[in-house]
Amino acid sequence: MYDQPRPNPARPAMTFDRMLERVRYEGAYPTRERAEEAVRTVLAALGRQITADERVDLAQALPVEAALTLTAQIPDTEQLTGWGFVKDLATRRGITPAIARWDTGTVLAVVARLAGPDLLARILRRLPGGYALLFGQAELRQPQPVRGGHAAPVHV
Repeated sequence: MYDQPRPNPARPAMTFDRMLERVRYEGAYPTRERAEEAVRTVLAALGRQITADERVDLAQALPVEAALTLTAQIPDTEQLTGWGFVKDLATRRGITPAIARWDTGTVLAVVARLAGPDLLARILRRLPGGYALLFGQAELRQPQPVRGGHAAPVHV
């Protein structure tokens, strides 16, 4: 009886309010409204970058309100690098890249915990360089193949 494998207990789902509390605490935002603005804008921007099964699986890992924000976006035809993502967010919101980077890192660190390591690894494999750091992870990349005696450019 004790030697039989037991299924892992289901993780209790995080509510949207709890997600906002985490983001507010980790980002040191002065109000819940400011934390919610960061969550909604970063998830909308992420929704324009993630496609396929990873998009569906991430939506399932998020609270309903966050999932709706993510999936309401039509994916862009061209994926942005991590830095491009931050610059695009800054431009769309009319804020500095530093604030956009802070918002992105704060929100995506919480998203990374909700996604779990396996889904996060799949998401990062699908995205261009530079996103791992935004999710609070180390950016470990395979060496690029050599073309004509020169290493292929790495866009970060």
